[in-house]
Amino acid sequence: MNTRTFTRSRSAQILASCTAVLLAVGVSSCTPKPAGPEPVAQQFLSAFADRDIEEAAGLTDRPDAAGAVLSDTWDELQAESMTAETTKVKIDGDTATVGYTYVWHLPKERVWTYDGEMQMGRKDGGWSVRWSSTDVHPKLGDKQTMSLRSKPAPRARVNEHSGTDVLVPGIVYRVKFDRSKSSDVVGAANALAATLAQFDSTLSGQSIAESSTAVKGDYLVTRLRSDDYERVAAQLAGISGVSVSDESDLVSTDPEFAPDLLGQIKKTIIDEVDGKAGWSVVTVNQNGVDTDILTETAPQPVPSFTISLDRNIQIAAQRAVNVNADQAMMVVIEASTGAILAVAQNKAADRDGPVATTGLYPPGSTFKIVTAGAAISGGQATPETMVPCPGRIEIGQRSVPNYNEFSLGTVPMATAFARSCNTSFAKLASEMEPDALTTAAAQFGIGPDYNIVGLPTDSGSVPPAPDLVQRTEDGFGQGLVVVSPFGMALAAATVAHGSTPVPQLISGRETVIDGDRTPISPEMVDGLRGMMRLVVTSGTAERVEDQGEVYGKTGEAEVDGGSHAWFVGYRGDLAFATLVVRGGSSDNAVGVTRDMFAALPEGY
Repeated sequence: MNTRTFTRSRSAQILASCTAVLLAVGVSSCTPKPAGPEPVAQQFLSAFADRDIEEAAGLTDRPDAAGAVLSDTWDELQAESMTAETTKVKIDGDTATVGYTYVWHLPKERVWTYDGEMQMGRKDGGWSVRWSSTDVHPKLGDKQTMSLRSKPAPRARVNEHSGTDVLVPGIVYRVKFDRSKSSDVVGAANALAATLAQFDSTLSGQSIAESSTAVKGDYLVTRLRSDDYERVAAQLAGISGVSVSDESDLVSTDPEFAPDLLGQIKKTIIDEVDGKAGWSVVTVNQNGVDTDILTETAPQPVPSFTISLDRNIQIAAQRAVNVNADQAMMVVIEASTGAILAVAQNKAADRDGPVATTGLYPPGSTFKIVTAGAAISGGQATPETMVPCPGRIEIGQRSVPNYNEFSLGTVPMATAFARSCNTSFAKLASEMEPDALTTAAAQFGIGPDYNIVGLPTDSGSVPPAPDLVQRTEDGFGQGLVVVSPFGMALAAATVAHGSTPVPQLISGRETVIDGDRTPISPEMVDGLRGMMRLVVTSGTAERVEDQGEVYGKTGEAEVDGGSHAWFVGYRGDLAFATLVVRGGSSDNAVGVTRDMFAALPEGY
């Protein structure tokens, strides 16, 4: 049997021999022809790789059938490029088998490599490809094509601190209004606002009609969750000029769970949730049915994102602030880690933006945490140091009263702290260096800038006070001192933990801090812990004493038109700051905090 097997190197030897003959006897003596089937096979593969379908098909014994399959292969694979090379060659008389390797470059940097064989035949001294669909892929049958399939990776989810989903992949519906397609713009706008009022009370027919004039074509009115859209789909369909389209998105599992903050988080991570799509190449029969999978790469989803918000604490805090008609807000931080466990504010506060973390307010007597800390740090006083607490004190041009001008006489600083004597802390502050409170505030986390991914913040401002009256007023949280609930929650966390934690919201995202962060001294921490416990056991926050071992400091900050009610402190690892804007007595803030603690499950 006359069977020979060789690789491309054998073909090269034959061509080299012919070249030697040419050189020896002259060009006219030798007109070389392709030696063996391999050159023709490579010519076919190269033409196919160059997408020269006509040339490739012409090298087969059935050009029409070959051309159709070769062309469909490029189209259905959506190929960007391809390379092809021959491998082993096996000759048996007038027939041969030539191996091939294809390397397809498909969209999105996908590469597919495989091997196969094609049959060759010799006729009239020349070789041609004996066409079969297996010349394209060894598993491709007659009347079949290969097609690229893409399988998106599941979108990442967002989990809260205790592990439950708060944002999941879903569909939202875009409700749009095109005034040019409405026969009654005002009537349609009013009907649309009435239909959507249950989801967004700020919409009005006038606002929709006016806003739609500023755009050509569709004006985006709102986005609706799937369940909300289903409730109003019929009504929307009956309003002229209204159209609805759907889009993939991350949707909240609970529309009442920190909606504004989750919206900010979603904007932060939305470009990172898709992962890498999987793909496959399948064979498709003449009826368009997938019959086999030739190659498959699984999707590579992005791991779920984890945020520090804790569902139980967030819900409890939100319900507690919702009771108030006045602006009310609360921030809760895990003291040991800086994890932001809750950011809650009621609808009245929402009107001014993310004020729980960025709003700046005079802190009132809660700032006595900083003043007492500065006094301890500077060797000016300890919790046991006797200090005067008259009903009113004159310092410079400022007359400082206690609430209703109560007087305690001369008492330990701890007692003055627990009973919130303005006069005691005004006197202490007046005797400090101009920057003493600025330095101490930074030790409690107030003053530096915190760039927390996903959360806008402003901790507060405590400027140096070279002026005696300003320094005096700053000492009991009036003057020029302003803080946010976020900043005061950090101060409470500092006392609870012994150092200021680095606040963070999205796991794995570094918080960048700009500003002085001198460590707080152990003497400051120990002294403040005892004094803050007295506030609850025998001071101004006794109302919360039944909620466990709570440490805190109340405050009432005078402002135009009333006073802000504050309560700042910690229980275990939960540091908090509660503010009721113009809430009057600090007892109102204590009550909100108590409601939050009372609503927490056992174990918190």
